[in-house]
Amino acid sequence: MEFSGNLLILEQDAATRKSLETIFSFLGITCHSGELEDCLSLFEASTEIEICVIGDTGGKVADPAQLLKDHPDTAFITTYAVPSGPHQDLPNFMGQLDETPGYDSLVSLLHFCQSYRTMHRYTGRRDQGAAQLIKMLVGQGKAISQVRKLIEQVAPTDASVLILGESGTGKEVVARAIHELSKRSKKPFVPVNCGAIPGELLESELFGHEKGAFTGAFSAHEGRFEMAEGGTLFLDEIGDMPLQMQVKLLRVLQERKFERVGSNKMLNADVRIIAATHQNLEKMVAEKTFREDLFYRLNVFPIETPPLRDRQDDVPLLIQELVNRHGKEQHVGVRFTQRCMLTLMQNEWKGNVRELSNLVERLLILHPNEVVDLGDLPAKYRGDAQEDDPLAEREALLDSFSTPLSDDLYAEDRDNEPIANDLPRLPVIEGEEDMAQAFAPVLDPKGVNLKDLVADIEINMIRQALEQCNGVVAKASEILGLRRTTLVEKMKKYNLSAQE
Repeated sequence: MEFSGNLLILEQDAATRKSLETIFSFLGITCHSGELEDCLSLFEASTEIEICVIGDTGGKVADPAQLLKDHPDTAFITTYAVPSGPHQDLPNFMGQLDETPGYDSLVSLLHFCQSYRTMHRYTGRRDQGAAQLIKMLVGQGKAISQVRKLIEQVAPTDASVLILGESGTGKEVVARAIHELSKRSKKPFVPVNCGAIPGELLESELFGHEKGAFTGAFSAHEGRFEMAEGGTLFLDEIGDMPLQMQVKLLRVLQERKFERVGSNKMLNADVRIIAATHQNLEKMVAEKTFREDLFYRLNVFPIETPPLRDRQDDVPLLIQELVNRHGKEQHVGVRFTQRCMLTLMQNEWKGNVRELSNLVERLLILHPNEVVDLGDLPAKYRGDAQEDDPLAEREALLDSFSTPLSDDLYAEDRDNEPIANDLPRLPVIEGEEDMAQAFAPVLDPKGVNLKDLVADIEINMIRQALEQCNGVVAKASEILGLRRTTLVEKMKKYNLSAQE
């Protein structure tokens, strides 16, 4: 995963500065570091610093919180634990970098930083709500950006919201984001799954009941409307609500008053209603299975959550966020190879983000602290590629050296009959016949482990490239014809260090 931008490191210890610079350089970020006084002067004079990492300043930054206030356009990360207070209340504080940062937590922090800058650039927002929205709705694609924009527009109002979308697309996350950005955020957010509660109990669940109102009502019960007083009531799967309850809900929405079951005392309903469903309510209205008047009462401000198959570019960010989230619970991590990630991006994801979350959690259990390749995925997620497919193996080898296949390479064979089960030849790069010959060892009659052979070639070439470039990964990747992030993946896979 690639990042861009200018990053400034404020740290007085030279060794720590070097370590931080190495970490961020791996991810393609331009780092500015040096003596603390020089860096502070640069910060004051430049408007190009997008991310600032604050470490031990030896008291030369007397009030770090004031530094964040003075530079509201810059996203900040600290290398020390920040207590609740001035730092955490500022929208441009993205979080803390651990002493030995994991890849997933680092990627999440950088994603938050870049999303903060993007939101500020396009909307002008740089308040706490903007930062909350970024962290709740992960992604940078057009579809999720449109959802963020709609949330920002409707959150400050009291308008009813209807969230539409397939199961697993994060409808409750959107509802919570609206609540958190609204003036009701200090009051309760109360969710109700209308499809999970039997129809005969739903009225009591929503409006409460008095003692003795029906058999089994041994004491008075407070309903969800009372629990959500002053806050937000989230009616999930509203399409599953029985028609008789739809009538009663409509009355409450119109009059803003309700009665407990078994009582004649009217209670106020100062709540904001957010409803959600995966069903087509307009079709249900036409089929007379959902009340038209209730539909229009709820459908004041519709928001449609996009399915994951329409957010392919967000899949890597979502995976890293899910790895970070589940990894903290299980105290493990997991990495993905490039071809594995590309395959996951092309999956249909019928279960959307929920399905992706389940897969990540499963892989954390099966492959803790390992690198997951295509063959490690469950069969249904491998697409058309198979681990033992010879063409897939060949493509993986070619990808290692970024040698594009050209139609001209095989022009001489087009008129010849293909030989059954004969693999296409590896192309020879013009001017590099000796190197190609070196990668063509004689096959032992007893056989050979092709994977180990390819791995040995990769390790050998990567070590040579790093030695020639004095450990500078960016230059080594150019020599090898690889993307820098691909080279970093391979170094981690083979446990190679830039300093070897």
